[in-house]
Amino acid sequence: MKTSFLLYSTTTILAFLGTYFLKLGADNIEQYLAVVAVIFIDGFFGVWAGTKKIGFQTRKAVKVLQTLFSWVLILTGVLMIEKGFEGTFWLSETLCAPFIVFQLISALKNAHTVGIIENSVLSQILEKIDQHKFNHKENNENNKENEKD
Repeated sequence: MKTSFLLYSTTTILAFLGTYFLKLGADNIEQYLAVVAVIFIDGFFGVWAGTKKIGFQTRKAVKVLQTLFSWVLILTGVLMIEKGFEGTFWLSETLCAPFIVFQLISALKNAHTVGIIENSVLSQILEKIDQHKFNHKENNENNKENEKD
């Protein structure tokens, strides 16, 4: 009797948790795929570039999986907070968007190191990113000056 109660309780709890995380993942599949894609793209080019420079290192390749696991856990926690508390719908975009941009920039630099992207193309991309940052900063300063007036 005790064994069946323990078995049914454990099965019920695990089924609930599995269903909850399945629904959370299915409802936000694009965010999970974006995080996984940028980590693997950066990891692929990073390992390739590292292999060209100093040879293959297992710990560098495993670091890609550690980063992936960490960011999937972070994204899951953030999505749970968004789902649990009204008014926190902005949290995943605020935390994950900068991470994705930095990972993409890192992937571009690693692809350049490998020789897939030419220096002129990378320079143009980074220049446009810098222009966007400068324009965004300038617009913020103008908005602050207008608020003071």
